[in-house]
Amino acid sequence: MASFDKLAPDRVTRVIGLVGLPGSGKSTVGRQLARRLQLPFYDSDHVIEERLGCPIRVAFERDGEPAFRDLEEAVLDELTQIPRAVISTGGGAVIRPATRQHLRERGQVVYLNSTPDEIFRRLRHDVNRPLLQVADPLSRLRDLYAQRDPLYRETAHFVIETGRPSVATLVNMIVMQLELSGVTLN
Repeated sequence: MASFDKLAPDRVTRVIGLVGLPGSGKSTVGRQLARRLQLPFYDSDHVIEERLGCPIRVAFERDGEPAFRDLEEAVLDELTQIPRAVISTGGGAVIRPATRQHLRERGQVVYLNSTPDEIFRRLRHDVNRPLLQVADPLSRLRDLYAQRDPLYRETAHFVIETGRPSVATLVNMIVMQLELSGVTLN
């Protein structure tokens, strides 16, 4: 079990949040990181879909992005109050200032930084990402990166360049950063 006491003894909730563009590996890396640290794992997009009773893509089309962001903000507020967990966020979670604040103040945030070109290679056939269902998804990813990279960096305690390392290597890099920051991992 991970001990976060050295990190922030005055905080009740200690989570590790993963942020980054859609397709940067937050869910895959988060699942493995949680397993490695023996912590519960929550994918905020899956929690949202369970609450909606439909895929996010359908909710986006039906209710619009503002309604989705309202629900996302509420879900992440709840998830960041769970003691000792790993949370994978949606790619746009950092858009809302309150969500950035909750993530940053209630735990340690890791930004999985992937280039738009890398993500496009991974997602070019994915039809379930609502913001990428456009005529030029690579251009859209570049726009999202330009808009969100500063917000990811503002929110994050650590930036991990994803490049081409394996999931296991990325998990090791995150664990090393946490240990170097004074988080004791047992």
